[in-house]
Amino acid sequence: MTSSTAADSLRNHIEAIEKMEEEIRDMRADVSERYKWAKAEGYDVKCMKQIVAIRRMRPDDRHEMESIVDTYKSALGID
Repeated sequence: MTSSTAADSLRNHIEAIEKMEEEIRDMRADVSERYKWAKAEGYDVKCMKQIVAIRRMRPDDRHEMESIVDTYKSALGID
């Protein structure tokens, strides 16, 4: 690869990454806006974020985490 070809390739990669990062920022703003709408409708955003995180987990990991949390809660006399 010649130096000008390498430079063009590098520039293309950098520009593509910059465009993707801009799209990510835009999507984060959209997510934030969606949470604001949900809050305006009376939903608890903190709980919604927790549900989103739980749904992102694999079922086995989720069950293991829930089991450990239950064990810790029991040990601390919570609930």
